[in-house]
Amino acid sequence: MSLLFIHRVRAAAVAMLVGCSVAVVHAQPAAITDATTARIMQRLAALAADSMEGRRAGTAGSVRARAWIIAELTAMGAKPAGASFVVPVALRARAGSDTAGANIVARIPGKNAAGPVLVLSAHYDHLGVRNGEVFNGADDDASGCVALLTIAERLLREPPEHDVLLAFFDAEESGMVGSKAFVNAPPVPLDRIALNINLDMVARQDGKALWVSGTAHSPGLKPIADAAAKSSSVTIRFGHDTKDLKPGDDWTGSSDHSAFHNKGIPFLYLGVEDHDDYHKSGDDADKVDPAFYRGTVEFAYALVRSADAKLASVTRAKP
Repeated sequence: MSLLFIHRVRAAAVAMLVGCSVAVVHAQPAAITDATTARIMQRLAALAADSMEGRRAGTAGSVRARAWIIAELTAMGAKPAGASFVVPVALRARAGSDTAGANIVARIPGKNAAGPVLVLSAHYDHLGVRNGEVFNGADDDASGCVALLTIAERLLREPPEHDVLLAFFDAEESGMVGSKAFVNAPPVPLDRIALNINLDMVARQDGKALWVSGTAHSPGLKPIADAAAKSSSVTIRFGHDTKDLKPGDDWTGSSDHSAFHNKGIPFLYLGVEDHDDYHKSGDDADKVDPAFYRGTVEFAYALVRSADAKLASVTRAKP
C-alpha cells in the first residue's frame, strides 16, 4: 500500500463504529497440507525472498521480481496483452534507483472477446533495502501478485466470459505511478474496461478479516461481492470507502484502484487492515497464516467469477 496514503486504522472494531457493514462466514479454510495452499505459500516465499531486495521500483531487485513473475506467467501458458508482458513506465529520479520501470500486463481471453473487460491488479514493488534491512513486503504486495498468478491458472483452464487483463503494477509505493500510466495508455480502449478488482495486502490475518471496498461508490457491485462472500472461508467485511470516515480510514485513494476510480471506472479493492509489520522489515512470508491466505485467494477467485458473470451490467460512474 502506498506510502503517500495516511496510515490506516488497524482495528476492525473501529471501522465498525464508523459505519462499515459486515458479512461474517465461519467455515474452516484449507490446511497447509493441501497442495494448492503449499504452492501459494511457495510462490509467496519466492517473491518476498531477500534475494528480491525489497523490489523497490527502479532497482535490480525490481528487475529480478519482474523476471520471476513473467517466468510464472509463461510457464502457465499466459500471453501478454500486447507485444510483450513488459510495458515501460517512467519513474521519477531517486537516489539509488533507475528511472526505467515497467508494468507487467497479461491477457486471459474470454469467450466474448469483443465485450467489456475486467482488470485484475496488484503491485509488485515494495520499499527496497533501508539501513541494511530488506523490506520484503510479503503482504504488501507479494500476496496480491501471487493471488493473481493462482487465479490466472484457473482462468486459463476454464476461460471466463469476458477478457481479463492481469496487471502487475510498478511503483505503487511512490504514488501509484504504474497504474496511472496504465489508465493513461491502456492496452484496450478505456471505455471497454468495466471494472477493476485490485488486491493489495491480502495475506495477513491479524485483523481476522478481509475487507472489500468500493461498493459505496458503485452500489451495483454489492450483490456481486455478496455472491462471492457466501462461499468464503474467511470473514468478509465491507466498507472503508465513504468520505464521512475518519482521516485515513477511507481507502478510496489508498492503492492502484484509485487510478481507475479517477477515470470513472468502478472498482473493488480487497485488503486487510494494517498490522504491526506494515511498511516494516518484518513483513515476511513466515508471518502469514496459510489457511487465511488460501481463503482470501479463494474469495478473490470467486469474486472474479461473480463479476465476470455480471460484467455487461456494471455501470460506470462519471469521473
